[in-house]
Amino acid sequence: MKLALQSVGIFLIIITFLPLVRSDYWTFRIFEFPRAQKLVVTLLLLLVYPFVSFLDSLSDWLLMTVLGGVLLHLVWQVYPFTPLAKKQLLKTRITNPDRAISVMMWNVYQYNRSFQPFLKLFAQVDADIVLLSETDQWWQQKLILLEKDYPYRVHVPLENTYGMLLYSKLPLLEEQVKYLVEDGVPSIHTDVQLRSGEKIRLFCIHPTPPVPQENPRSTERDKELLLIADQARSSQIPVLVCGDLNDVAWSYTTALFQKMSGLLDPRRGRGFFNTFHAKIPFLRFPLDHVFCSTEFTLIKMSRLKNSGSDHFPMYIKLQYTPRAAEIHEAPQPTAEEVETAQEKINKETREEGPGTE
Repeated sequence: MKLALQSVGIFLIIITFLPLVRSDYWTFRIFEFPRAQKLVVTLLLLLVYPFVSFLDSLSDWLLMTVLGGVLLHLVWQVYPFTPLAKKQLLKTRITNPDRAISVMMWNVYQYNRSFQPFLKLFAQVDADIVLLSETDQWWQQKLILLEKDYPYRVHVPLENTYGMLLYSKLPLLEEQVKYLVEDGVPSIHTDVQLRSGEKIRLFCIHPTPPVPQENPRSTERDKELLLIADQARSSQIPVLVCGDLNDVAWSYTTALFQKMSGLLDPRRGRGFFNTFHAKIPFLRFPLDHVFCSTEFTLIKMSRLKNSGSDHFPMYIKLQYTPRAAEIHEAPQPTAEEVETAQEKINKETREEGPGTE
């Protein structure tokens, strides 16, 4: 029993500090994901181990001391995403319907064929913008009913799990589908006209994850995020970025994306809002995101009921509030982080994306 606990402790130490190595290979990046899980297991181990070993050797005390450091490190990393921390995006008490915009996004899981539960959920939510990822031709045909209430659309159905369907009640202007990094991995860039007549810029993305069966490196994902960050920062109008980023809210890359883009994360100070994996409660991570510029305030955000996918849908309602830019503090990069971001953008990537035809 003692040996087993020691093995678990050593493994926890390794996977906690492994992500500090700034390598793009999946073996380093994937362990950024289960931060909350590592915290829970470390805490349990610290509580149980003294009753098994009685701390009767120097190695016991050394293990407990290092695990204590691991626990503090994980608490420090997780804290900004708890309700105890400062909120990065302020909530508004006064709403202006003409300046409000609501977004529902969901990774449908391409091979999920249970579309009826989604239609029921969709009718209850009634969002202005609906973004669906991992959508193929089958999903596009099954969701044709949405087109009656959503006259503005950008459809990129693909059979490689990187298709996207965008539906909007609000006018879409200058819509573009771009393949920023990999063939077969699209992103949608469009302006959205609010009911007030004012415009905002919307980026919808779904980069590849750093896992062996998809991509052994995070290079392509990181590059796409940072290219979007550059466009967001240079935008002359307010910005929303949304989609399945295949990255957790607390990772180094997501933090760098925020600093380079100047966008805010509504999760900070409110909770994890884990969206994946919907069917494995202990292995859940916040992979589906909405980031917004400082001119927005939050009306509502929630994780919706599972509709058959391995992802939960997310819903967020924001208000364009120009004066909020004077109150919010936009994340800013250091000179070293700017250099790191440029290096990531300049890195060579795969010549072809997954499922390229």
